[in-house]
Amino acid sequence: MGEVTRVARRELAAFFGSPVAYIFIGTFLAVCLFVFFWVDAFFSRNIADARPLFEWMPVLLIFLCAALSMRLWSEERRAGTLETLLTLPVATPKLVLGKFLAALGLVAIALALTLPLPITVSLLGPLDWGPVIGAYLATLLLAAAYLSIGLFISSRTDNPIVALIGSALVCGVFYLLGSPALTSLVGHSGGEILRLIGSGSRFESITRGVIDLRDLYYYLSIVGAFLALTVYSLERLRWAEHAASPRRHHRWTLITGLTVANLIAANLWMQGVTNVRTDLTEGNLYTISDATRNYLGQLQEPLLIRGYFSAETHPLLAPLVPQLRDLLEEYQIAGKGKVRVEIVDPQQSPELEREAGEQYGIRPVAFQTASKYQSAVVNSYFDILVKYGDQFETLGFQDLIDVKVRSETDLDVRLRNPEYDLTRTIKKVLYGYQGGGDVFTNISKPLQLKGYISPADQLPEPLPALRADLESVLSELQAQAPDTFSFEIQDPGAGDGSLAKTIQEEYGFEPLVISLLDPTPFYFYMVLEGDDQRIPIPLPEALDRAGLSRAIEAGIKRFAPGVMRTVALYTPTPAPTNPYMGGPQGGDYGLLQQSLQESFSLRDTDLSSGQVPEEADLLMVVGPEALDEKQQFAIDQFLMQGGTVILAASSFNIDLGGGSISARKAPTGLEDWLDHQGIRLEPSLVLDPQNTPFPIPVQRDVGGFVVQEIQTLDYPYFPDVRSDGLAEDNGMTSNLGQITMNWSSPITIDAEKNASRAITKLIRSSASAWTSDSAEMQPDFEAHGGLGFPVGDDEGRKLLAVAVEGRFQSPFAGKPSPLLPDASVAPADEAEDADTADPTATADEPETAQAPVISGVVESSPESARLILIGSSSFLTDTAISLANEATQTRYLKPIELVQNAVEWSLEDRGLLALRGRGQFSRMLEPVGQQTRLFWESLNYVLALAGLALVYLLYRQSRARRERAYADILGNGGTQS
Repeated sequence: MGEVTRVARRELAAFFGSPVAYIFIGTFLAVCLFVFFWVDAFFSRNIADARPLFEWMPVLLIFLCAALSMRLWSEERRAGTLETLLTLPVATPKLVLGKFLAALGLVAIALALTLPLPITVSLLGPLDWGPVIGAYLATLLLAAAYLSIGLFISSRTDNPIVALIGSALVCGVFYLLGSPALTSLVGHSGGEILRLIGSGSRFESITRGVIDLRDLYYYLSIVGAFLALTVYSLERLRWAEHAASPRRHHRWTLITGLTVANLIAANLWMQGVTNVRTDLTEGNLYTISDATRNYLGQLQEPLLIRGYFSAETHPLLAPLVPQLRDLLEEYQIAGKGKVRVEIVDPQQSPELEREAGEQYGIRPVAFQTASKYQSAVVNSYFDILVKYGDQFETLGFQDLIDVKVRSETDLDVRLRNPEYDLTRTIKKVLYGYQGGGDVFTNISKPLQLKGYISPADQLPEPLPALRADLESVLSELQAQAPDTFSFEIQDPGAGDGSLAKTIQEEYGFEPLVISLLDPTPFYFYMVLEGDDQRIPIPLPEALDRAGLSRAIEAGIKRFAPGVMRTVALYTPTPAPTNPYMGGPQGGDYGLLQQSLQESFSLRDTDLSSGQVPEEADLLMVVGPEALDEKQQFAIDQFLMQGGTVILAASSFNIDLGGGSISARKAPTGLEDWLDHQGIRLEPSLVLDPQNTPFPIPVQRDVGGFVVQEIQTLDYPYFPDVRSDGLAEDNGMTSNLGQITMNWSSPITIDAEKNASRAITKLIRSSASAWTSDSAEMQPDFEAHGGLGFPVGDDEGRKLLAVAVEGRFQSPFAGKPSPLLPDASVAPADEAEDADTADPTATADEPETAQAPVISGVVESSPESARLILIGSSSFLTDTAISLANEATQTRYLKPIELVQNAVEWSLEDRGLLALRGRGQFSRMLEPVGQQTRLFWESLNYVLALAGLALVYLLYRQSRARRERAYADILGNGGTQS
């Protein structure tokens, strides 16, 4: 290698001894900076990655590497120095390798000078360095391949211009082979073959942050093949003068041909090596996670994953098919024989297409495409079916991809978060299948139901029959699983009353009454115990056997991992359509409901009955306004029974109608209840200078004529919370990275009342935030400057979301249940009601009998109760999310992710927490002003020039040292002579 190094140093010195190196580096840096800041509009793109730096690299390197390599051999041939080189006592392969390393070294120096760009990104946002490292490696490998091609072309001609054009053409062919322009013309199978050959598609694979042995070998095989051809081409020049050894010439030809053939053929063999790779991304985005393996390990039956992909599809979707196929293969391997993966094209099989449409509702989607000659519509499939037993779910292209809009005609399409989407779907069909069978299937530890119930002769109607039904249901469950389930019924009123005192202290169970007019007390409580956990079972609202069975089975399922959970959701009545924003006025939670249905069984409830549905595992209350006493009682008692309540509420109602923004104070009805729990939702809103822009209607005075226009401006009522404001040690927020909290009310915690509870401050604003109780939401930039609102005097971090866990006390303790009939309704009033009844009713018509209300007050909760309070409900509306989508030019789902995380964290089913929030466009830049953006852009220009100057100075110093060394050698030689 000493001779190779000397040749490389000589060539590098020749590069830097002429303007070639500086022109190359300068051009490279200029194009990179221009593409990064202007073509791809880095700041407008608002994503914390270095993708714009490398996206155009496969095309840029074609011309730069061709220009760099065109003189390496052609100039030697033209100047007549090649013969001298070939007669030196240095083997031809060493000469070729030395020139190759010199050119690659120059590219490496140019690449090193682009490092300030990713460093800038890391200072402005949460940059994942894995794809950056992969991109730099891919760039070096791609440059090596192009340079080896350029060396070969240069060795075949003595005209540098011909070498330049020839090298650019050959390199361009390698790039075009894997480009969508060609792959979209030949379908999946042909397209995949072309992508395996194309240099650009391999480049994209590595820039994701996945170092695959197949991709590395592909570039090394190109380098090896073309360097071998270059050596062979130079050796042939010797044969023109020494043609006396034809056998040796044939041997050279044979060895070179076999070398090139083996290097190329090995690529085919390498395609079977799928598990030799390194995932450099943060969180191993492209590697099957432990959470996925855990769900796959729960499979008892074969799981089918079938991909429906059309051969002819949209060119932006075609490159995503191999990525999905590779991921599905990993699922098949991780399933250890329990996962079967199929990739089919329904349009090639009428039977498959009919089955997809009839059984699974999968139908082709019409995509509009444009070619060089015409626009067309292509109907294609891009769907995945996940089937387990009799349960199945489908994922369409909208569920699998994310789109970043760069301009009206430029879209960036990537897979959104494929492992999360697939694993979430597998979890749903798995839990749905397990939940539809034996409820004891996944329960490994014994359960016991303890009934604290008065004797039948002390129970009011219809409870004696309900007690008999209860004993029957419990006996059937015990017979179904005698080793797992048992029950015991006790009378708390028997004996000295110690049992009644015990259940009052442990569970807050007080004696029940059927009516305030009939205050005879009795007991009818149930508690399910197991695995150091106790869950109260509420009485069903219908007071029948079916409702009782549902309530008990719902309680049993809470002990069973791998069973679909039920979420009860309260949302306000939808508001009328908003003509200004083109959607609802803040009461539309369709996206929230849809996302919850993807992973849970969702039950809508208005809480008007005073009870939460008995099968509910969690209660979510979004946007409450003026809740009555019964609704408050339903929330309170669900919490007192050890459940989790997620409350998203604000003290203001925001109206976006009429072309302006207005607000009114809107009490939730839960102020006193929250205050009793030591939590206060302040009657104000948080403003933060660190915020998300908002399209605001602004009035502008033009010579006395008022013009109203829409401008995207900073809006302090949209606090932009980053990692420093999110609880990093809690699964609900640790992976969010960023979230916008629209129109949030601050939360204060009474430390004394919550001294014994666990408090987690989930979301906090920046330290420069303040609050305002003004209902004026329209900014006034003339009066208050750039923020548009006056800055308050209470600047500091404001708490926007909190989780409280522990024992809670009910404010209804010691009071009669609000569900009981009102004692003020006297019999005389009832007679008056009878007199005013419908006179057309006949005596033969049966009167609808109303079941009596059985209600008591659970005065305290177990330690497992949780209350999660979020100081905003509008941030979950479809309107707010659509505004964020417009601002980011992509799908913004952070609010939905927060709610999904909160539900899974609360239900102790946290397998997906680590996977959610890893979307391709989820890493956003920190909010900075125009001056800051200009500073960073200018700084990179200055650093590029400084880097170029530094290279020049280092070369001059190196050259001066060599000249002094040569002078010393000559001087010493002259002295000795």
